[in-house]
Amino acid sequence: QVHLVESGGGLVQPGGSLRLSCAISGSIFSIATMGWYRQAPGNERELVASITNTGTTNYADSVKGRFTISRDNAKNTVYLQMNSLKPEDTAVYYCKARKFEAGVGIFNNYWGQGTQVTVSS
Repeated sequence: QVHLVESGGGLVQPGGSLRLSCAISGSIFSIATMGWYRQAPGNERELVASITNTGTTNYADSVKGRFTISRDNAKNTVYLQMNSLKPEDTAVYYCKARKFEAGVGIFNNYWGQGTQVTVSS
């Protein structure tokens, strides 16, 4: 089992910045990829950014150049630095871990509870 706890959400004005954190605990061995997703009311959950265990990153087109994903392996934490925030970035942001379960030979996804980000003046 992998346990994920997000923090750092809140209310920010357009153009502002926030940094989200995702604390990882439990059976963290063989976590292949960490990702940040978001879901706005009435919309499907979408990928925002991801980072592999080798440091390869991937971003949604809508956040490229504004958001940065990073991981601190010593602290078992993944971050999402969000700059130049726009009202359309308003959503609940979720952290996800994709882990290889060696015993059964499959990948499992684990989710955090989410943190609200609201961008409004």
